[in-house]
Amino acid sequence: MTFVAKSKNNKEEFLSNFVAQDFPQNLYLLKIKEEAELALRLLDVPTTRSENWKYTRVAGLLNRKYTQTTPENFLKDFNFWKTDSHLFVFINGFFSAELSKLGKEEGAFILPLSMARRKHPEIFEKHFGQLARHKTEFFTALNTVYHTNGAFIYLNDNTRLIRPVHMVNLCGSSEAAFNPRNLIILGKNSSAKIISSFEAAPNTASTFANVVTEIFSEENSNLEFNLIQNENSGSAQINTTHLEMKSGSHAETFCLTTSGALVRNNLTVSIEGENSEARLNGIYIGNESNHIDNHTLVEHKKPGSYSNELYKGIMGGKSTGVFNGKVLVSRDAQKTNAFQSNQNILLSDSATVDSKPELEIYANDVKCSHGSTTGQLDDEAIFYLRSRGISESQSKQLLLHAFASEAVNKISLKTVKEYAALLVEKTLNR
Repeated sequence: MTFVAKSKNNKEEFLSNFVAQDFPQNLYLLKIKEEAELALRLLDVPTTRSENWKYTRVAGLLNRKYTQTTPENFLKDFNFWKTDSHLFVFINGFFSAELSKLGKEEGAFILPLSMARRKHPEIFEKHFGQLARHKTEFFTALNTVYHTNGAFIYLNDNTRLIRPVHMVNLCGSSEAAFNPRNLIILGKNSSAKIISSFEAAPNTASTFANVVTEIFSEENSNLEFNLIQNENSGSAQINTTHLEMKSGSHAETFCLTTSGALVRNNLTVSIEGENSEARLNGIYIGNESNHIDNHTLVEHKKPGSYSNELYKGIMGGKSTGVFNGKVLVSRDAQKTNAFQSNQNILLSDSATVDSKPELEIYANDVKCSHGSTTGQLDDEAIFYLRSRGISESQSKQLLLHAFASEAVNKISLKTVKEYAALLVEKTLNR
């Protein structure tokens, strides 16, 4: 794989923005780092010539100058969203012990990733880098070499986490670039509810977050994972999550994106055991010139598993949305039930959505379906509401809230559901 001179120079200038973090002198971790460094040298930066990046241009990221430092002001007065939870706070990718509140629960290890390397090396080495594709994906390799810090969550077998874990990622300065890395392991018969939220301090611009999260869900475990992206119109984020599910496990994911100059979410769910169930839900709302791209892949590898996916988009202004969801059913995954739906509403003539749901099936005893719709608000529904004395603007708001609420109502955590509904309302009213 080669570059033309200009592309190569741009890539090298882009990489020069980042500061490599110290890896412990551990043969396994050094091997992972060396593999990722080699990938960065060999891999092309993704372009629209690649099918997976056909609708998303990242070239603009390469032309920016970034800093990778913590701001002097730790933003004690910043009113970021808080929950009654184990609270991680990361500012520009660096852990803030001062703002974080990490409690203790029996059977659980909840601590910063950098600390987990030292305190739990056997667990760390067994899992770190095993799901994330740092050899073949450019931005995953970038994160592996340059990740700053992140959350480490480990539950022993038969551990039910009483309080949720909330990972707050706060961008505190303009032109900040950071690479958060999270590692989550749920033991057999364990359960956890996890929130990952991204917020930006006022007046920040041209920021870039490149996130990688690896999640291992062992037999009969139960996971709820909520991703809330609420930065600003000048932010860019590439968020990669890989979830591996063993037999009898259950997982629900939710993703809400309310802004961003460029947001790309890569979610891979690998169902490695029988009788597992995965539910994926998402809402993306675009305004101005936002670009929001959701790529999902659900891999059914064993018999008797179930997946159901619902993503909804509301795009206004000159925003662009992308949904590319793929369900892959292997030859051994008989008795699979897999369903996928993508629904979009365009609020202006300048807004666009590219939707590409896919099914790839190699088993012959399955029930699978997918569908995609894109259109405008129903004129008859608006007319009906107006005939009841409701104004046109209020009628449109009611219909949009009803459209979004189907996905929001699937969230089980009350605080997350309320906050997501508030963000949806705030975004639709701006």
